[in-house]
Amino acid sequence: MPDQRILQHPAASADWLHAARTARSLSVVTLAWLGVESTLGLAAGLAAHSVALIGWGLSAFVEAAASLIVVWRFTGARTRSPHAETTARRAVAVSFWLLAPYLIVHVAHDLDAGHRAVPSTLGIVVTTLSLIGMPVLGVAKRRLGLRLASAATSGEGAQNLICAAMAAGVLAGLWLNTVGWWWADPAMAVALAVVAVREGTRAWHGHLCCHRT
Repeated sequence: MPDQRILQHPAASADWLHAARTARSLSVVTLAWLGVESTLGLAAGLAAHSVALIGWGLSAFVEAAASLIVVWRFTGARTRSPHAETTARRAVAVSFWLLAPYLIVHVAHDLDAGHRAVPSTLGIVVTTLSLIGMPVLGVAKRRLGLRLASAATSGEGAQNLICAAMAAGVLAGLWLNTVGWWWADPAMAVALAVVAVREGTRAWHGHLCCHRT
């Protein structure tokens, strides 16, 4: 494990500590971003009655939890702690799993009630911004996760990339609904629930991304 190496060499390298501080700073930036994103996403989703857009807005809270976990992980004495990394890694995994049940239940409710998503200008704008910005944060965190050998950091980066994929899916779903493919929106929500479960399992077992993205 990465932190075992740090404990064997208490004077962690300046490069490693710099990477840890960078990971923490990126998580703080992400928290601010997600605060705005979740508010606008939920407002747009409720107005458009889009389960995928609402789920995407709620996923921002899950991502925020992962960001808070990474900030906690790399603060104070926990920075060099193997126990802190294990705890953070598993907490990030749980944050993935929190989203899946909501998406499935909400899809079932909307299908039963016959609700259909409608286009939303606000939804299109906020998801487009996320589609542009989240991959930048996600790739940076995955690279830092490799440098730090921190599955918690890599997991948070994966959540950011999933957020971007969700944004792309929501945009596609809203557009396809205008041409009669109403099922695209709930189908995307279900697909995202499956991805969340998979990524949560990978994070729980400490799987780092296998290559530099």
